[in-house]
Amino acid sequence: MASEDAVTKTTSESAVTTIVNLAEEAKHASEGVKAPSHAFISVGKSLIAGGVAGGVSRTAVAPLERLKILLQVQNPHSIKYNGTVQGLKYIWRTEGLRGLFKGNGTNCARIVPNSAVKFYSYEQASKSILWFYRQQTGNEEAQLTPLLRLGAGACAGIIAMSATYPMDMVRGRLTVQTEKSPHQYRGIFHALSTVLREEGFRALYRGWLPSVIGVVPYVGLNFAVYESLKDYLVKTKPFGLVNDSGELSVTTRLACGAAAGTVGQTIAYPLDVIRRRMQMVGWKDASSIVTGDGKGKPSLEYTGMVDAFRKTVRYEGFGALYKGLVPNSVKVVPSIAIAFVTYEVVKDILGVEMRISD
Repeated sequence: MASEDAVTKTTSESAVTTIVNLAEEAKHASEGVKAPSHAFISVGKSLIAGGVAGGVSRTAVAPLERLKILLQVQNPHSIKYNGTVQGLKYIWRTEGLRGLFKGNGTNCARIVPNSAVKFYSYEQASKSILWFYRQQTGNEEAQLTPLLRLGAGACAGIIAMSATYPMDMVRGRLTVQTEKSPHQYRGIFHALSTVLREEGFRALYRGWLPSVIGVVPYVGLNFAVYESLKDYLVKTKPFGLVNDSGELSVTTRLACGAAAGTVGQTIAYPLDVIRRRMQMVGWKDASSIVTGDGKGKPSLEYTGMVDAFRKTVRYEGFGALYKGLVPNSVKVVPSIAIAFVTYEVVKDILGVEMRISD
């Protein structure tokens, strides 16, 4: 009898152990299923936050964005837009309210995915670079330096710009065309299909090289200056800019973003001008917009980035590389500031724990 009880007890314990083991396995399996789902949701939230940040910031400065492009590519011998205030008034008088926001739909269609990819790519690049940096130094507490942040920002800018470049190309043409332009693009997809059909696939990436070169200092410096400045203010706590919870106010973050945008765009602006002009090459109806010879001939053809620089400086002077800088400066300061702050605020609303500076 005692033997039977011992067997029964042993069998019961074995059954309980088996049930516990099965429960543990089920728990781990469940966690294995949830982990990818959680990661997917987190990625989605980051992309949404980046997209919203891009859309809000660009729409807020759309009139200045259009004026900047018109100043970059206008005929230097037939000046229509002579400064920020005069240029905005001219657009309002000749094209009305819709003229101030012409091309903004295309711009948002490009900038929303561009911004989403850019912010997310920066987060991932930062993680990878920080991990590698800690492995190299052997210091598990090491943090990103301004130079490493510059590298992460450059990677993010190149990835985002390359992924959405054809949209930027047609956006430039939609922005430049007016009611009197001989050839009218009806929208994004019509412009894409027309360029593809008439000029070939390579035309969609015309000006890509100066864009790649320009995005390294521009986006890289934006992220590096913004995060480094925030980090410095949080550590030093000057003028009571940091609250009790160790966070900067929205106004202070806007100021950090403005400083970041100003530094980045000033250094990279000439490359933006060259990129925009190269995008107009091959557009036969752009002859009334871009020229440099002063003899009424069709727009200049550029064989490459260096040739575009050379001809622009030769025919129009060095100052032509900074055409549209004033409206761009007025635009970039609030645009970059709004983008950074909107991104962090939206991530807070969506409940994403990690922000770019974390």
